[in-house]
Amino acid sequence: MRIAVKNIPQQSPGFDYILLGAVILLASLGLLMVFSASGIVAEKLFGDKYALFWKQTTFMGLGFLVLVAAMRTNMEFFYQHTYLWLLLVIILLLLTIFSPLGNKAGGAARWLKLGPISVQPLEAAKIALVFYLSYFFANKQDKVKSFSVGFLPPIMMTGLLCIILMLQPDFGGALFLAGLLFLLCLVGGTRIIFLASALMLAIFPVIRMVTHSPYRIRRVASFLDPFKDAQDSGYQLVQSFYGLGSGGWLGLGLGEGKQKLFFLPEAHNDFIMAVVGEELGFLGISVIIILLGVVIWRTISISIHQDTLQDRITAFGMGAIIILGGLLNIGVVLGAIPSKGVPMPFFSYGGSHLIGAFFCSGILLNLSRKVRP
Repeated sequence: MRIAVKNIPQQSPGFDYILLGAVILLASLGLLMVFSASGIVAEKLFGDKYALFWKQTTFMGLGFLVLVAAMRTNMEFFYQHTYLWLLLVIILLLLTIFSPLGNKAGGAARWLKLGPISVQPLEAAKIALVFYLSYFFANKQDKVKSFSVGFLPPIMMTGLLCIILMLQPDFGGALFLAGLLFLLCLVGGTRIIFLASALMLAIFPVIRMVTHSPYRIRRVASFLDPFKDAQDSGYQLVQSFYGLGSGGWLGLGLGEGKQKLFFLPEAHNDFIMAVVGEELGFLGISVIIILLGVVIWRTISISIHQDTLQDRITAFGMGAIIILGGLLNIGVVLGAIPSKGVPMPFFSYGGSHLIGAFFCSGILLNLSRKVRP
């Protein structure tokens, strides 16, 4: 007599070692490039050319601890507190604008200054939005095709976060969250006609915000023709081109780049990939893109092999945070899209985005342990 056994999701004894290897390689290469790109700036600011490198090493260590914690924590802990994470993120975003803790730099208040530590709440907002959207689509799947129940709530929640970001102002951060919403709506089952309509309606306010802001108009103009004003608005992109162009196939060699010698602004931050291209050449850039391709591959594989819709969307969203950030950063450095101030995951100097990327990787590794027999 045969006994039917119901298929129950089981916990695999291991996790996705390929994804872990890709993340470790990306983070290690990133630390190496921060070491190379930040020395001259660190010596000028702190009198110690290793100052930023040691800080980034600390951030990397904390990030790896966060990865391990996220990988080993029961996913129900994150799912059960979805609205709490959103509330905390909203409070943090508002604090950057309306409290003394907000640290204003470059005309925008995007950071919270907590003693010697600066935190960018946007990175937490990306993660909280993914948890909310995965929870929403998993629990409203029977009504996801309707406008009022299946489409309007996620639009309104994401819109609220975007409005707060625009008050900072952080136009690039708002566009990033909008991009996450679009991708997760696609996999969540939202009607294409709703997404297309929302996209068309969003074009007009975006155009208005750009055309009514001299700063943004200059950015668009420098993107279209950076060499027209190469000494001012187009300076950073032109210097990025010089760095990438001088690297050739194999690069000038690690530490031999010239653009980081105060020619290229933000050489160790948003434009660190220009330093990679100059010192490691086309080969170095290709290795990084291949590693990002591995992250995409493992994200899709982990996502489609989940037993529940919430796990599938969560896995896809966490991978999307990393990949979307990487694509946008590379696009800016190559002059393919206007500058948005998006850091390169695992590479750009800074703790908030690095720890955020490690957390997303930890959630992916956590979900990779769930298998369907």
